[in-house]
Formats: sequence, structure tokens, C-alpha cells
Amino acid sequence: MNKKKQVLIHILCWTLLLGYYYIGDIINNNWRDEVWHFDVTINFLHIVEFYICYLWVYPCYLRKSKIPQLIAGVVFTMAVFISMRYLLEEVLNRHFFGFGNYSQNTTVLYYIRDNLYFGTSYIVIAAAVWSTQNAFKNEKMNQQLRVEAEKAELSFLKSQINPHFLYNTLNYIYSLALPVSDKLAAAVIRLSDLMRYTLTESPDGKVSLLKEVDYLESYVELFRMRFDPLFYVNFEVEGINDQQRMAPLLLIPFLENAFKHGVLNDPEHPVRITIKVIRQELKVSVFNKINQNQKDHSSGIGLINVQRRLYLIYPGKHDLEVQNDGKSYQVNLRIEL
Repeated sequence: MNKKKQVLIHILCWTLLLGYYYIGDIINNNWRDEVWHFDVTINFLHIVEFYICYLWVYPCYLRKSKIPQLIAGVVFTMAVFISMRYLLEEVLNRHFFGFGNYSQNTTVLYYIRDNLYFGTSYIVIAAAVWSTQNAFKNEKMNQQLRVEAEKAELSFLKSQINPHFLYNTLNYIYSLALPVSDKLAAAVIRLSDLMRYTLTESPDGKVSLLKEVDYLESYVELFRMRFDPLFYVNFEVEGINDQQRMAPLLLIPFLENAFKHGVLNDPEHPVRITIKVIRQELKVSVFNKINQNQKDHSSGIGLINVQRRLYLIYPGKHDLEVQNDGKSYQVNLRIEL
């Protein structure tokens, strides 16, 4: 559903709901100045607290790892409702129209306790609306995932004979290369490790983050063998353990892009690859100076595929930022594991 359609649906729902309230007042002949002021005020504030929760609190914090932030967000919303109601009804309304909704002898504790009741309903309604909408969105994503999985499985079945054949052949070449050249044998075994990792399968579609990092290091070392000694790449890893899991082969396109379009032989501006896990968040940064002599300036379909996979596998749980000023290129990725 596009944004414009969503806005129209929200406007229609609020029109029907508020129309129901005010038409009831008109029919029952309850339309007095005091009722008008206070009905308008509280309905306006209900809309404000609804959208604070609907647009910010629940999308950002309604998940297991964000419970303290969720509670703080709800408390903040309630505080906004109570303080704004007091400002509008007891300060501004009393100043301009000469009357307020509560007695001037009302204590602060009673005012807060009374408004906890009035402010709770639309916080709950916002949770119900957002959760329902999110459930439909997740179901649509799951359908897309199933379609993508079927396509991937079909593609894999069509091509699986070739990777296995190549992997077995590489092992054979390694046995032949070992007596001839240690460097050649090491390159073959690196390539064999890369091939073996791409054939790895898991029931939940995820792999150990340690293995993913090992795969990236093997990829870097293979290039190092090719371009050494004019090969300057800094590879930093921090906070990785064997309990962390992620979708496989999500990070390799960033390295491929850096090695394809970057400058690898400049010691002053090396390619910088940083992979860290901080509080169950994977943070990846890849920086490279752009090779101005590179004829192929296209980024290929690798980055597009990564963006698509991130959208399907980690909806609402990732951030991908790409910076390109024409001289340097940097990718910053954050994933909630």
C-alpha cells in the first residue's frame, strides 16, 4: 500500500470516528461551549498520542530487544498527553475563555491519575492498528520470501552439478600442485575453501558469523596472493563469536565492489574493511579509494541483490548507507542479529 493511499485511509477513519462523536452531541443536544472546547482538545490530543506511538514508539521499539525503550516511549507519550492537556485546558483555555475543565483546587496527583485513564485508550488503539498492519506487511513479505526461495532453489538445482564438479576438480588440482609450488597449492586450497562455503546449506538459512568472516578473509587472502606486495587492505574484526548467525553471502558483494573499483596498491589510502558486533548488532564498514582509470564504472547487480535480500530477511532490522563523492566509496551496514 502506497503512502498516499495510507494517508487517505487514515483521514477517512478519523473523519468517521470524530463525526460519530460530534453528531452524537448534536443529536443529544449536548452542544455547549464547554463541551466544544474540551471535546476538541481531548480528541486533538488523542490523535497526537496515537501518531507518536504509531509512527515512532511501536515501529522503533515493539520488539523483544527494545522493551526498556518501548516502556520509556509509552511513558513519554503519556507525559505529552497529560502536560499538553493541562496547558490547553487549564492554562490557555482558562486565560482566554475564563474556564477550565478541572477545579482550581485539583491536586497534581489527582490530575495525573485521572488522565492516565483518558490517555491510555489511544495508546492501546495505536498498538492494535500498528500490529495489525505490521502482521499484514509481514505476511506479504513471507509470501515474497517463499517466491524468492522457490526461484533460488530452482536456480540452484539447475547449476548445482557445476559447483560440485569444480570443487572436486580443485581438490585434484591441489594434489597435483602441492609438489610443484607451495604458493600455487595455497591459492588452489583458498579457492577450494571459497567454493566449499558457497555449497554450505543450513536448515534455517543462516550460517555462523565466524564462517562468514572466514570466507571473507579467504577471499582477501586470495587477492593478496595475486597482487602482493602491492596490495594494501586493512581487515579488522571485533566481537565475533560462534553463537552469532546471519544470512550467508550478504557481505561478499561489498568486498567484490571494493576490489573491482578500488585502488589496491596505494599504502596511503588502503581498502579498509571493518566487521564488529556490538550488543548483538553487526556493524560492517568497507571503504576504498575509487580507481579513476577503471573503465567499468557500473556497480553491477551485487549491491541491488544485497539490498533486496536485506529487505526480505531483515525487515526493519537493518540500515544500509552508501557514500560516494567521486573520489572514495564507503558502505556502512548495520544488522540486528
